[in-house]
Amino acid sequence: MGTSEHSDAAEQRFDVADAAPVLLDAHGMVSGWSVGGGQLLGYAAAEVVGRKLTELLLPADAARIPAIGEQCKRDGSWSGILTARHRDGHPVALMVRIAEAQLGPGSERWIMLVTDLAGAQGWAMSRSVLEQMATRSPLGIAIVDTDLRYVWSNDALAQFGGGPAQERIGRRLADIQPGLDSERLEAKMRQVLETGETVVGYEQVGRVQSAPHRQCCHAMSFTRLHDDSGHPLGVYYTAMDITERYLARQRLALLNRAGEHIGRSLDVMQTAQELADVAVPGLADFVAVDLLDSVLEGAEPLPGPPSDSEMVTLRRAGHRSVREGVPETIIRIGQTARYRAESPPVRVLTSGESWYEEQVDPRAMDWTATDLDRAAASLVELGLHSMMIVPIRSRGITIGVTSFFRRDRPDPFDENDLALAEEFVARAAICVDNARRYTRERDAALVLQRSLLPSHLPDQDAVDVTACYRPADELTGLGGDWFDVIPLSGARVALVVGDVPGHGIDGAAAMGRLRTAVQTLADLDLPPEEVLAHLDDLVIRGAREEDAPSAVQAVGSSCLYVVYDPVSGQCAMASSAHPPPALVTPDGAVSFPDLPIGPALGTGGLPFEAAEFCLAEGTELALHTDGLLAVDRREPGREPDLDAGRERLRNVLELRTPSLDGRCVAVVDALVPSRPNDDVALLLARTHRLGTGQVASWDLESDPAVVAEARKKVTRQLGDWGLEELAFTTELVVSELVTNAIRYASGPIRLRLIVERALICEVSDAGASAPHLRHPRTTDEGGRGLFLVSQFSQRWGARYTLEGKIIWAEQSLTGEPAPEIDEPTADASTR
Repeated sequence: MGTSEHSDAAEQRFDVADAAPVLLDAHGMVSGWSVGGGQLLGYAAAEVVGRKLTELLLPADAARIPAIGEQCKRDGSWSGILTARHRDGHPVALMVRIAEAQLGPGSERWIMLVTDLAGAQGWAMSRSVLEQMATRSPLGIAIVDTDLRYVWSNDALAQFGGGPAQERIGRRLADIQPGLDSERLEAKMRQVLETGETVVGYEQVGRVQSAPHRQCCHAMSFTRLHDDSGHPLGVYYTAMDITERYLARQRLALLNRAGEHIGRSLDVMQTAQELADVAVPGLADFVAVDLLDSVLEGAEPLPGPPSDSEMVTLRRAGHRSVREGVPETIIRIGQTARYRAESPPVRVLTSGESWYEEQVDPRAMDWTATDLDRAAASLVELGLHSMMIVPIRSRGITIGVTSFFRRDRPDPFDENDLALAEEFVARAAICVDNARRYTRERDAALVLQRSLLPSHLPDQDAVDVTACYRPADELTGLGGDWFDVIPLSGARVALVVGDVPGHGIDGAAAMGRLRTAVQTLADLDLPPEEVLAHLDDLVIRGAREEDAPSAVQAVGSSCLYVVYDPVSGQCAMASSAHPPPALVTPDGAVSFPDLPIGPALGTGGLPFEAAEFCLAEGTELALHTDGLLAVDRREPGREPDLDAGRERLRNVLELRTPSLDGRCVAVVDALVPSRPNDDVALLLARTHRLGTGQVASWDLESDPAVVAEARKKVTRQLGDWGLEELAFTTELVVSELVTNAIRYASGPIRLRLIVERALICEVSDAGASAPHLRHPRTTDEGGRGLFLVSQFSQRWGARYTLEGKIIWAEQSLTGEPAPEIDEPTADASTR
């Protein structure tokens, strides 16, 4: 099939050196055949002469012959490509030239010259055709000699500057294009001269004389020219302006970089700084990001800028310059930026529409200078010649502005630059707003968590205690781990740690619900296993009856509840899916008690069991959440190796540190990475034992006569302790409690006094009935027993043991005056 046709014989000559002639008559019949034709198509003359030319061609080309014949009659010639069929059947592509043969008056004959296209590079072009191709090419073309001096160039090369072709002759690239990196380009030319390897598609970025204020990009190719002996003659190169393609690619790369680098954190200031970092130097030489104060505080932004009569106040959230120290501004990050009400930043902030100026007005002043203690400088004096201001908008509200300036780059901003700036500022605005909303949620969660976690650990004498809490560095940075220290009756103390799955406000709220429930249950003086059983019931009921996320999130939580008695040294503990504490003996040995692990809260299953241990004075208990045992940088989704974690914890705890606070921090620092995968809480307690001089106890008979004897014993003991001022109220409390036990209980009665931070009076009996506080009328003859006890005590209550119950009351040792009463009574009816 023909793929190219030319009919202008004056401008093109057919090379007949290797062509085979074929003679045709006026009807397209072959009237003469040559040896060359037989070599091309395999036919002898006798097989071809007298046949129509169309019989030798493929059908598609045979159909073209009538039109070709008309053109030959009209123009006198035709040239193009036809495909014939070889004698053995395979197609042969032929270059064909048809011209009129002048054989005599009145004879119409045509001579057809054919050449095989196989292995040929195409038509053998005349010099005039080749000159047209080079001189009329839209590509810049040039030839330099071995000294890299111009010997020829076409007219298209002049569009890049450097003058017409005749002015280039004998000069080098650096002489005519000083804005380009001539050393690098000439190095490429020398490389081609030395190796003979062609370089294609080399991109050169710079400024040419035709556009000195615009950065251009050219795609260049270099080819070595050599003579018939293979000796280099010079380099032939082409240049094509691909600036628009290059800039489009740069813009796309900048957008990709913005997507990768803006919004990597949920910090408003850091996100604003990331916006400035991305834009410099890819788009601008200096960028400033200013936000409303409310955005930095996490508050919901209001439409319209906050302003006074003359100035509008924003906060500098980020800036970047190609020059060290950001000399374009004296406002530092975090400082207030005040703009005049009529300035472009305020107009953009108010209108929500972008603004740009290709060339800065020399009279334009620094908009912030009037609010500072220095003379106002013009933007030109600051070296800024072109600018853009783009609003930072999210959900239809403008929350700040981003200002772009060019200083060192001579080319001004244009509409394409503005569109690019608007594109990635819009992306950044989403990230800034997400960071703002996160800041609001995080601040709320922090306030909630601070209010739910103990602000300080209560004073008590049973243990020295300290705690360390480190949240996971996730979206909210908050979690559901908690700890608590709860003073109990009888100088005992409860130590608690727990872990709620999840993070954020819901996790913190679920943690607060559980912590409050544990404190309430602790006030009932229940054994550890019963505290967890009641807590489990509360979680199940809350998840079933409430729609609150915190109620559902509490399901699956873990808790460890430990009660330590400094009088006996006994320690009872129970666990709900929580790892047991580490015990460190006074000599430094570390062990993990064999504690039955119950089911997670709210999941049901086996009942909870407690274990009891007798601890020597000075024993340390390390209560912790499972985050302390997690393997650093473990694979996502992989369960932590708790055995390996316990071994690491053992090794750290064996390192003795005198300070309990320092020891707690050292343990967390040693085991927890800077970005933990899970929240970590560690509660470290060192046990004490009350001395024998702080406890006095007596076994009493169930006889009303012993009440007076009990009062005497108590009075003597208080005298030994130097607490004579409490004798009256203590005698009254003891009298009421012992009388109550004799009247309503059975079995042995025991009276115990404990002095530590308060004076504790305890009366135990074998009864199981609960005491009730009554408010008797004036005319009643009884019912004032526990009412009087409550009036003379800081607090009082009852706890139950396997043998019965204990009624207790505490009195302050701070010297507070006892309340006045009309008359004590021996009636202690409370049941």
